[in-house]
Amino acid sequence: MYLKDFEIRWSDVDANRHLANSAYLNFMSHTRMAYLMGLGFTHKTMAAHEIGPVVFYEHIYYFKEAFLGKPVRVSMEVVGMSEDGKFFEFHHNFYDDKGRNFAHCEMMGAWMDLKTRSLTALSEDFLAAFNKAEKPDNFRVLTKEDTRKFVKIPKDLA
Repeated sequence: MYLKDFEIRWSDVDANRHLANSAYLNFMSHTRMAYLMGLGFTHKTMAAHEIGPVVFYEHIYYFKEAFLGKPVRVSMEVVGMSEDGKFFEFHHNFYDDKGRNFAHCEMMGAWMDLKTRSLTALSEDFLAAFNKAEKPDNFRVLTKEDTRKFVKIPKDLA
């Protein structure tokens, strides 16, 4: 499990004076990118391969409030990936300074080819980096069908 530490700043709280929803998203994004950079997915290497990560969804479950000035620890685990690396599922947990879990998130995404603007498999070197990474007991191989489990489709105005 990858862990990243944060402190709740003034800009992270909302009108209710607790950690804002947008701050949860920012902490998770920062944690994911720090994890990926550790695997070699830096801005430079992703630019060289002309790929970038895209998020399909982030489902956040809130258990307790978190407040200004308090330390926060955010975890990240790769709980699923397709065989070609195109699709991925990450789970995040938020912990207070006593290790109590106050929120959980399940997110799914994919890799996009920045030239064609379409989803793409990972190159062999990036896939090898993920294959060497630690995986939790609940890790599973994803298929395209896993990305469609909520059956949401666009509904245009016109």
